[in-house]
Amino acid sequence: MHYILPMREVIAAGAELALKAHGCQAAVLIASCDKIVPGLLMAAARCDLPTLFIPGGLAPPGKGPNGLLVASDVKEAMGRHVRGELTEAELRDIECSACAGPGTCNMMGTAATMACVTEALGLALPGAATVEALSEEHLSLIEAVGRRIVDLADGGPPAAAHMSRSCLQNAVRVGLAIGGSTNLVLHLLALAVEVGVDLRLTDFDRMSRGTPLLARLKPASGLTVTDFHRAGAVGAVMAELCAGGLLDLSAPVAEAANMGERLHGHPGADGAVIRPISAPLAAEGGLAVLYGNLAPRGAVVKQSAVSPKMLVHSGPARVCESEEHVRARLLSGGVQAGEVLVIRHEGPRGGPGMRELSIPAALLVGMGLGDSVAMVTDGRYSGATRGPCIGHVAPEAFVGGPLAGLRDGDAVSLDIPKRRLEVDLSEGELADRLRAYQPPAPKASGGFLDIYRALALGADEGAGLRVR
Repeated sequence: MHYILPMREVIAAGAELALKAHGCQAAVLIASCDKIVPGLLMAAARCDLPTLFIPGGLAPPGKGPNGLLVASDVKEAMGRHVRGELTEAELRDIECSACAGPGTCNMMGTAATMACVTEALGLALPGAATVEALSEEHLSLIEAVGRRIVDLADGGPPAAAHMSRSCLQNAVRVGLAIGGSTNLVLHLLALAVEVGVDLRLTDFDRMSRGTPLLARLKPASGLTVTDFHRAGAVGAVMAELCAGGLLDLSAPVAEAANMGERLHGHPGADGAVIRPISAPLAAEGGLAVLYGNLAPRGAVVKQSAVSPKMLVHSGPARVCESEEHVRARLLSGGVQAGEVLVIRHEGPRGGPGMRELSIPAALLVGMGLGDSVAMVTDGRYSGATRGPCIGHVAPEAFVGGPLAGLRDGDAVSLDIPKRRLEVDLSEGELADRLRAYQPPAPKASGGFLDIYRALALGADEGAGLRVR
């Protein structure tokens, strides 16, 4: 996990160099997992050619004794095994059944979220974001992309035309309406930097307050992304957002004059998997941005996947210095109800690479602590994380952010409706602790990791590379 965000930067650079070195007139970008889609979006922005995306397609969900299985079920099953609810053999059966074929994870994680972004930006054909890998529908879309890019190569809109502020806001609203990954924030902030668009954390929170939640998919519910696809997926969600006046319909799209033409007459919500905008699952979108003396530059939480019991919580801090530290504490039974687990030194520079704490977060839920223990980190989470998991705390501890001053027992409080994340310390006490702080030795170093650590922007700026 140290390498995921650095890989995004290398993927962006590699695709950019190949397209420019060979003098390409247009591009078809085949993108699958979480870091690949944003990396190729960043390359598309730099090259500014007529561009189409072909998402790699979803893996079919697996079948378990109690319903359909996806990759996130394996992580939560680990916690249930630790708790004694599953035998080792039952855990192994879930592990072997969850991935039933080729493709990306069949849950609303980062891969599915970012595929939906390409469709919302008009850079992928309708339905492409959520199709199952190598299905007849997928193969038909691939052929259609091959035909369409030939037409676009001769004067079609360049990629950056799909990345204006209003286009990016369309994509943000879709991500919010489907309860998408918190990594959406990082990747779209990084893309905005590439195209010179002023997009900030405050914009995500403002739009979330005004964008209703229309779908809730695994792991936040029992529904898979394949269920979402059958219900109309991105197109149906955008039709509902259009009905609510929440989209810019002048945005360009791959196969029509603009987004308005694409959505004209498009069926909306089915009412079961996708809710109508008049009767949403929640009045606000999936993400919230918190501020306070622990997060002066913001922190991000997937509020749509948090139990109502944990929207407001306070408790004593239990400070962990790494992912390994919190994982060991969870597995040893060293976490008590009511606590706030603080995991620091996992930010873009401190990690380095801003590791995903997906396994500790899933263990927390699987162990039955998702309704009583919060987790706060300057790292990030899997797109499929659920529970009271606050990430992207900025500035990060490694550069002297407030998490660096926390000690076991400090009273930490979170209030998601009020968008607050705070510790009960005076300004002077916290400042004194931070003055005495010394960052630890890097957990991983050498090669490109050292380059990334030296140049990485903060999470509130997308955690890309500072090159200007």
